[in-house]
Amino acid sequence: MDLQKQTAPPATELRASDADRDRIADILRDALAEGRLTADEHAERVEGVLNAKTVGELEVFIRDLPAAHQGRTASAYTAAPDRPAAGSIPHEADANVVAVFSAATRRGRWRAGRRLHAYSVFGSVEIDLSEAIFEYQQVVIKAVSVFGDVQIRVPENVSLRGTGGGVLGNFEVDTLDSADPDAPVVYVDGWAVLGNVEARAKRGKLVADILDRVQRKVDKGLRKHL
Repeated sequence: MDLQKQTAPPATELRASDADRDRIADILRDALAEGRLTADEHAERVEGVLNAKTVGELEVFIRDLPAAHQGRTASAYTAAPDRPAAGSIPHEADANVVAVFSAATRRGRWRAGRRLHAYSVFGSVEIDLSEAIFEYQQVVIKAVSVFGDVQIRVPENVSLRGTGGGVLGNFEVDTLDSADPDAPVVYVDGWAVLGNVEARAKRGKLVADILDRVQRKVDKGLRKHL
């Protein structure tokens, strides 16, 4: 199989996040307050929302409500590209995290850069981006695990893509799509050989640097006029 030629799944087939479920639950709560749903209908739909696995399954519960036809649902899901723009990411890594018969961790408030390489050989590597500073919109993480484990965690409001596979091992990258088209996109590439590579969102963690960058631009513009 040529993984490079795979296309992104339709928006309705994307895995639903907690933020997606909260958004639908808010619409249902408003519909209950407006009298559009009875208490029993509301309870039944909320239970379905909690059990829904994809964005398409969530949309079923609001398709007969006005809020579903106000452009909110369609505009919230602009799929990020499967691969970084050609030439946008250098081949050289900004940093390497290596664990050979040991453990290595990168977490806390750190600058993610554009490319990070993680190698685990009979060891474990943890890459936690939940509090990282995203200076670039596109970040590539090359993860290789040989008889080891590589765990990658990202904020809930970024986009996440994965290209790779396992050889008698596990390569698992959850697909995430941010509602913000300017949100960072994290690409995880690599292989797991008799090992494990896993990337997913860290529940309850949101990247704030998107708003920080906007505020800095505003502040800079204000200073020019002072």
